Amino acid sequence: MVTRQPEIIHRLRGILSSMDADVYYLNGSALQALREKDAADLDLIILDGSNETLSSLGKIEEILVEESSPSLLLVVSPEALDKLHLPTRLLSDFVTISALDSEYQVRLHRLLWPGEEAGSSDFIRVGSMTLNLATYQVKVDGVVLDLTYLEYALLAFLVTHPGRTYSRDALLHRVWGFEYFGGSRTVDVHVRRVRSKLGPELAPYLETVRGVGYLWNG
Repeated sequence: MVTRQPEIIHRLRGILSSMDADVYYLNGSALQALREKDAADLDLIILDGSNETLSSLGKIEEILVEESSPSLLLVVSPEALDKLHLPTRLLSDFVTISALDSEYQVRLHRLLWPGEEAGSSDFIRVGSMTLNLATYQVKVDGVVLDLTYLEYALLAFLVTHPGRTYSRDALLHRVWGFEYFGGSRTVDVHVRRVRSKLGPELAPYLETVRGVGYLWNG
């Protein structure tokens, strides 16, 4: 575990003690700590998702891939979700600081003991796109799209509720959550980004309903 926040250490110590897991604490920045520690001996790395850590995720992923690819859990603030890109070459997940202990336990258990591969119900296919609900990944023609978490969450929500129009305020409530106080125009920005990343074949599925909101028509 790499974090400078005592409250995260205290909370995870209690949760992990009930899961028969040995915990090691690494000092310094995430990048520095992982460079100095032999990660090959670790099953799971837990990182405090600070701005410094999020900006170094690419380099952190390179280190962990070289060190037999331990799993990775990021503990992030709700405000950091818009900047979050989960690694694509590692088994990884995230949890918000404010999440319930039960959610921490589910995500930790999934990373420590992956079990069977995702079932067919975890995949949604539309044309050349495959959306994996278990890994938070979207592929087009087999290539993983570089989506932020909120871009993924917006797309996943609309794709799993096809044929229904949602207002901007409804999407803010359902995707961004209760704690988001930004303006509804942020939905428009994320829709434009998602369309751009989907490409010309798939972007038309994400329709604008003038004066109302957005609809996945697929």
